[in-house]
Amino acid sequence: MFTGLIEGVGTLAAREARGGDARLRIAAGTLPFADVALGESIAVNGVCLTVVWFDATHFDVDASNETLALTTLGDLATGSAVNLERAMRPDGRLGGHLVSGHVDGVGSVVEIAEDGRAQRWTFRAPRPLMKYIARKGSICVDGVSLTVNAVEDDRFEVALIPHTVSHTAFGQAAAGTAVNLEVDLVARYVERLATVQAQEGAA
Repeated sequence: MFTGLIEGVGTLAAREARGGDARLRIAAGTLPFADVALGESIAVNGVCLTVVWFDATHFDVDASNETLALTTLGDLATGSAVNLERAMRPDGRLGGHLVSGHVDGVGSVVEIAEDGRAQRWTFRAPRPLMKYIARKGSICVDGVSLTVNAVEDDRFEVALIPHTVSHTAFGQAAAGTAVNLEVDLVARYVERLATVQAQEGAA
């Protein structure tokens, strides 16, 4: 489990094809990394992956065919910046919102507009996900916990403060950039509960 608060920005250092799936080498960059352990989970652009090798500055993860096909990792170019977050500790603060690291779909940046010292970012999302995205609700974009400010059709808008832009890979994004989206877990559970109640009521 993660919080959506990015701990560091790294880069995709290398990609090695392995029987259809891939092993990715990530340069840890600014991620606090001194006590990393084999088998721990690290979110890479919002995708929960398992550390299978590491040294002082890099770590390797295996990405399955499904992960490569359903997230931006399949097309991510070597040298691209990535948002990194280590798994949440049980004694830590939940500063963002509960994030599983299981990507629901791939969206894209539509527009970036200046708004005082902040920026307003508009994203396009797959239509099946829009029912889970609500104004003032939470969404995870490339691993970053954000608050939704507006929703319209297949788009939603968020505000990014200067700190977020400068301390995440958003600083290197532009209109057209593909992003991983994970909707709020609470929305998923509410939908499931409502579905079950409706089925029981019809029985």
